[in-house]
Amino acid sequence: MNGFAHCISDCRQCAQLFRLGRDVEAALNMVDVFEKSQALFDQMPQAIQQQWAQLLMSMFAAQEAQDWLGLADSMEYELVDLLETGQSRV
Repeated sequence: MNGFAHCISDCRQCAQLFRLGRDVEAALNMVDVFEKSQALFDQMPQAIQQQWAQLLMSMFAAQEAQDWLGLADSMEYELVDLLETGQSRV
């Protein structure tokens, strides 16, 4: 499994934890997911890095609002989609 596939899998697992109400455990995993994602996005074109920055701010806002389902959706769908888009451009 390459770095992208592993990160995508981690995103989905973390989103599942948020959906199950295990927000403390999910939040700890989220930090690791974001660090791995950042390393991958650093290799991508500037336009995708900007989308990542916007998505990251949106996810932090959802976390601050304790919108766990919104955060889970962002991780599982938007972040995974952005990673898949970026993977095809690296």
